[in-house]
Amino acid sequence: MGCTIVIGVIFYVGMKYHINLKREAEMTYNMFPTLIFTIVSPVVIGLLLRIPKLILEIIEKKKWTFDWVKIVAVGLPALYVALAPYLYYSPMGDYLPFAAVFASFGASTITTAAGIVFGYVLLDSLKKPD
Repeated sequence: MGCTIVIGVIFYVGMKYHINLKREAEMTYNMFPTLIFTIVSPVVIGLLLRIPKLILEIIEKKKWTFDWVKIVAVGLPALYVALAPYLYYSPMGDYLPFAAVFASFGASTITTAAGIVFGYVLLDSLKKPD
């Protein structure tokens, strides 16, 4: 229950900070901090969702490995979907497959969910050998 409260408080503070970043961007016309926060915050939420189980696994004190298959099969596609709307407006944006589709969504639920999945999978890929 404590982890849920901590994650909720971090989420609440993050949303308040995002609102402040949007206000500042409207006044200064500098969207970069808001853009970075929009990309990073879902990944952090995904990491936070996985931390309670990771703590239990750390307590067992075994050797750790990294599951490359999970990162390549799930993590990298999720990261691509999370970054595609922003990469589309970069110089290489015309060459990225499906970037235009995700750019039309903007910072939507799909890109947010993909960021959360990437953050979760990133920590979930840390595994103890069987």
